[in-house]
Amino acid sequence: MSNEVLTGYDELLTSYYSERTAAIVLNLLSVAPNVFYIETYFKWNLIANDPDDNKFVDLAIAGNANYIVTNDKHFNVLRDVEFPELNVVSLNKFRELILGH
Repeated sequence: MSNEVLTGYDELLTSYYSERTAAIVLNLLSVAPNVFYIETYFKWNLIANDPDDNKFVDLAIAGNANYIVTNDKHFNVLRDVEFPELNVVSLNKFRELILGH
């Protein structure tokens, strides 16, 4: 998690729900034991069609993530990027990987 991603989540949650609900979700994320905070210091700008998605790519790279799990088609361009290597999988594929089938 990064401050940039948290800010985006706050904006999105507030647009669909109340500010109170957004605050509750963000608070839960801030204390969850499986959420790690990482600041990104380099902007790769690998997704041209939806530049707002780049914050997730930058975070995945900085955090040395094993996978980017998304059904967003904009991330498909990452499959053709040789460096940095990024594993983009759909939610269904990630489920298969976790469950082993």
